[in-house]
Amino acid sequence: MAMAPAPALKHWRTTLERVEKFVSPLYFTDCNLRGRLFGDSCPVAELSSFLTPERLPYQEAIQQHFHPAQVGDSFGPTWWTCWFRVELTIPEAWVGQEVHLRWESDGEGLVWRDGEPVQGLTKEGEKTSYVLTDKLGEEDPRSLTLYVEVACNGLLGAGKGSMIAAPDPEKAFQVSRAELAVFHRDVHKLLVDLELLLGMAKGLGEDNQRSYQALYTANQMVNVCDPAQPETFPVAQALASKFFGQRGGESQHTIHAMGHCHIDTAWLWPFKETVRKCARSWVTVVQLMERNPEFTFACSQAQQLAWVKSHYPGLHARLQEFACRGQFVPVGGTWVEMDGNLPSGEAMVRQFLQGQNFFLQEFGKMCSEFWLPDTFGYSAQLPQLMRGCGIRHFLTQKLSWNLVNSFPHHTFFWEGLDGSRVLAHFPPGDSYGMQGCVEEVLKTVAKNRDKGRTNHSAFLFGFGDGGGGPTQTMVDRLKRLCNTDGLPRVQLSSPERLFSALEGHSGQLCTWVGELFLELHNGTYTTHAQIKKGNRECERILHDVELLSSLALGRSAQFLYPAPQLQDLWRLLLLNQFHDVVTGSCIQLVAEEAMCHYEDIRSRGNTLLSAAAAALCAGEPGPEGLLIVNTLPWKRTEVLALPRPGGAHCLGLIPSPGDSAQCGLRSCAHPHLAAAPAAPAACVCSARAPADLASRPLSTKTDGSVTLDNGIIRVRLDPTGCLTSLVLVASGREAIAEGAVGNQFVLFDDVPLYWDAWDVMDYHLETRKPVLGQAGTLAVGTEGGMRGSAWFLLQISPNSRLSQEVVLDVGCPYVRFHTEVHWHEAHKFLKVEFPARVRSPQATYEVQFGHLQRPTHYNTSWDWARFEVWAHRWVDLSEHGFGLALLNDCKYGASVRGSVLSLSLLRAPKSPDATVDMGRHEFTYALMPHEGSFQDAGVIPAAYSLNFPLLALPAPGPAPAASWSAFSVSSPAVVLETVKQAETSLHGRTLVLRLYEAHGSHVDCWLHTWLPVQEAVLCDFLERRDPAGPLPLRDNRLKLTFSPFQVRSLLLLLQPPPN
Repeated sequence: MAMAPAPALKHWRTTLERVEKFVSPLYFTDCNLRGRLFGDSCPVAELSSFLTPERLPYQEAIQQHFHPAQVGDSFGPTWWTCWFRVELTIPEAWVGQEVHLRWESDGEGLVWRDGEPVQGLTKEGEKTSYVLTDKLGEEDPRSLTLYVEVACNGLLGAGKGSMIAAPDPEKAFQVSRAELAVFHRDVHKLLVDLELLLGMAKGLGEDNQRSYQALYTANQMVNVCDPAQPETFPVAQALASKFFGQRGGESQHTIHAMGHCHIDTAWLWPFKETVRKCARSWVTVVQLMERNPEFTFACSQAQQLAWVKSHYPGLHARLQEFACRGQFVPVGGTWVEMDGNLPSGEAMVRQFLQGQNFFLQEFGKMCSEFWLPDTFGYSAQLPQLMRGCGIRHFLTQKLSWNLVNSFPHHTFFWEGLDGSRVLAHFPPGDSYGMQGCVEEVLKTVAKNRDKGRTNHSAFLFGFGDGGGGPTQTMVDRLKRLCNTDGLPRVQLSSPERLFSALEGHSGQLCTWVGELFLELHNGTYTTHAQIKKGNRECERILHDVELLSSLALGRSAQFLYPAPQLQDLWRLLLLNQFHDVVTGSCIQLVAEEAMCHYEDIRSRGNTLLSAAAAALCAGEPGPEGLLIVNTLPWKRTEVLALPRPGGAHCLGLIPSPGDSAQCGLRSCAHPHLAAAPAAPAACVCSARAPADLASRPLSTKTDGSVTLDNGIIRVRLDPTGCLTSLVLVASGREAIAEGAVGNQFVLFDDVPLYWDAWDVMDYHLETRKPVLGQAGTLAVGTEGGMRGSAWFLLQISPNSRLSQEVVLDVGCPYVRFHTEVHWHEAHKFLKVEFPARVRSPQATYEVQFGHLQRPTHYNTSWDWARFEVWAHRWVDLSEHGFGLALLNDCKYGASVRGSVLSLSLLRAPKSPDATVDMGRHEFTYALMPHEGSFQDAGVIPAAYSLNFPLLALPAPGPAPAASWSAFSVSSPAVVLETVKQAETSLHGRTLVLRLYEAHGSHVDCWLHTWLPVQEAVLCDFLERRDPAGPLPLRDNRLKLTFSPFQVRSLLLLLQPPPN
């Protein structure tokens, strides 16, 4: 009788390394198990290729002339495409075996079979073989032709020397393997088991009983398994099954594993490459869903699905099929995964409106969770926007990147600016690209900051950022770990099941109130100033086009609202608000495309504005004139530059019709004369000469300095252009700190630790260098009349210069600084500072549909981490009775430290775009001293006015003889933000109005309209009617009630116009 082998004393390290070498892809592959994963192999029968700079459709590509090719050939350059025709002949001897095409390339590949994409092949994404057949049958064809489309870029672009460096334009690529091989599925299963056992042994540690059991089981499997004798495999497999079959207890934490593939809509590669990344990633996911019915895949971003529908209709149909089965799960509800800070409130609403409508149309249901795993911070208004779009749940993980403070929760209620709450979850493994290994599973439990409060966590697995997605190996690992003693329970789950489990045990959860500020990437508020400017301008243009088109609809029976064109333009703008585009953290190629998108919106938007103006003027030929349009909901009196014959301009003061109307129109028969207070929200008005300019701004110069005074504020500039005094005339109150100067440009060294375009570090503040002007450069521009101005030049450095016109208009409560910069720097940061004679522990910053306070001190690490923050159109520093507001027309980065207000103007990072911000820039900021609170003093309307100038549109015919106004709001606390046609509009005559409470107060207000309204009803952001039904409408007036920062939407059904 054979003696059983004597048990040996096992040494931890040698035993562990023995098992590691048995599964190693590097060591002993001639005799270990890994070396037997593939069996017999043979080269492909024939390989040919052709190279193109275009991304050609399949049918066009296969018609091209292919040249003989072989493994090892180089091709390129970057962003080109090499198509390979692969002729295969499978050996007869392989009948009954699983046969793969093995393909390795440093470019991203996509396999086409019978005219359809079937699998992505990416070495970086561990997808290097395509299953030709699970089991070669007697009747199966032995010869076939495949095409492999290889992009000349890697999973994460083509950075020269490092991932985020600017792309190497001349990079060469090659195919290093192209062969047929027999795949041993039983070897694969053993490798998965042994890797998991190793993971448990290492992850649970030498002090853990279960760790030793895992290691000893793995060691015993090596003992019984002879890689050269497959008949020994079942014995080893049985040992593993016995181990993994030992169950955990009822109290085990449950991990909800979901397939995931984060694809940046553009980043280190252009938009058009993302289209192919989606196909490569999702077609592979389709294969996984076919093979694994319990596997679910969460997919966000409607824009990417729209691209796939357009370019790969067969793949889109398969995704719809798997969505019906519940395996392919659209999430997020937005058009793209947008930046969470910079887009306007209305743009964020449109992200959800366009996204949710697309998901409903294409997949039969809307998303119930907002999915934003990789964005650089989250506005305090997002919970309200989510709730108004049918979304109650939120998932991200980006706050795990905080540089200073660890966020205290992974599962919590997030309460927004208005009090709206959503259930938020951060996967405790702090990643959206897990690979299903034991270390990640253990980390998910160990790092969970809400132990005891909840017993469920998300686990998102699959290669991401550049796409790739999950692999069969990942799925196999997670299936094996479903319920094993020593580990948490692992379920292949879905977002719905995760959040349902979290909600079921939410009684002990904590609440976080306010913004989710990311303590990193705060350079993205400033990087790529032209993109920031394009974003702000295009948000304004679309606002104005929608308003004018809505008014034209109300006044003209013939006018057709340009809904399809506006949807196209909004989708372009929303695309550019992706979190690596509007932030400026993308390559030059993407930035150039984004600028083209903005130019397209400007051009087509202005055409639509002209069409609406023509409709408002009835389109009749008539005398030359101008249509003056106020697109804001309050009266305005402003100086406007109006065109004169011959191309010159003159100044005009545009007057109000004299009532409380808003959003109005006025005709202007004498465009070169000009006069102008404009009624609120859409008044049509004619120009007239100003009656009384007693308080016209005067420009006086003594000792080289210049003083501008319009009777409201008095501005004094020293001979270099610095602001030495800013006085509120009525009270005599000085706004500039004693002994200091405002409008002080400062330059900082700006060298972050790694993320160049993304980060500005706290230590940059230690390198502050004031830019000193030269006396004598200050000159008077416009003297008196309706406008006073002075201008000066400033040499920032030997390579960069600035010119600025400081402008004060009659009747204007703020002084404007029109600035032009020629910027040619490397790793420098330009800001402008205003030391205020104001003391307050907090400053106020405008955000979407409201504002919030942030500290002006650095008491705690949470305060210090906000050394550079974001704001929209204004920042205000106020003490009781007085304050100073800093307004802007296209900037987002700001800070208030102590009593110094600072606006961030330009950066100069060199990666991933080496040219970012180099060249000429134009922007305007303004300074507004005020008595009382910023709310009562009108800072909010002033910032709107700076950003939404009165429109002076050529009138193709006689404009309305009398000024006309469409809407007014009785309370200054309520802003009428948007007027548009409803997405689903009865006879095209339903409008949507969006209003919000801007002061932070409870308020009742009356909305008055001069449009022929038949019915008014509240709706949500998706324009679904309030079940409570129509609102009482009396004399074309509606009463609305608001709580602080509440956003409300209204549907107005217009009466049919008279013929």
